[in-house]
Amino acid sequence: MEPKWFEAIEYLKRFKIIDSEHVINHYLKEGKSILAEGAQGTMLDVDFGSYPFVTSSNTVCAGACTGLGVAPSKIGEVYGIFKAYCTRVGSGPFPTELFDETGKKIRDLGHEYGAVTGRERRCGWIDLVALKYAIMIDGVTKLIMMKSDVLDSFETIKACVAYRINGKETTEFPYSIEENIEPVYVELPGWKTDMTKIHTEKNFPRSSMIISHFWKKNYKYLSKLYRWDRIVNKRLSSPINNN
Repeated sequence: MEPKWFEAIEYLKRFKIIDSEHVINHYLKEGKSILAEGAQGTMLDVDFGSYPFVTSSNTVCAGACTGLGVAPSKIGEVYGIFKAYCTRVGSGPFPTELFDETGKKIRDLGHEYGAVTGRERRCGWIDLVALKYAIMIDGVTKLIMMKSDVLDSFETIKACVAYRINGKETTEFPYSIEENIEPVYVELPGWKTDMTKIHTEKNFPRSSMIISHFWKKNYKYLSKLYRWDRIVNKRLSSPINNN
């Protein structure tokens, strides 16, 4: 192992070492745009995630400030990217997890397997309670839904709109997620359309618009964030637009 260690050190020496906080802030002063990408989801945040099943750092939008040395006032648009369904890697709470053939179908169609290990990702219906919480914590200004085409063949799609805890319903994400959480679902008609072939908003199937309307109606603040022309499919070769 020791030779490989020193080999790695020599490799790292090839990179230019800079004071990144100064470089980034100089770019901002020049009016240039900086794109910061988070590698993990909100629910893995060490402070606001589903502790103790979290990572060791801040994965929320604020992590860009502490990690890059950028002031909060410099943050512009915050893009929230989410799947049309839910996934989780490893252990931890997952109220909408599916243990049946439906969960397996989502996993296979969505290729939800670890890129390196091949480990199966846990899959379930979309959790709008958790999504609303993530939007609040991150200060999301634009929502982008991806992998909607994974659900193309489903007759019915379920969405969790509340949690039932000890007999009481709530739409607020709880401080502690325990096993006694029961997801409250609504069933919506599937779009039964190949979404990878959709390139303009006017071509979206009627049922997908019904789902869009439902989300806006149940989570009013989502209406100003969510736009169907921002849907991204995993096999789409060109962006969707309104033209």
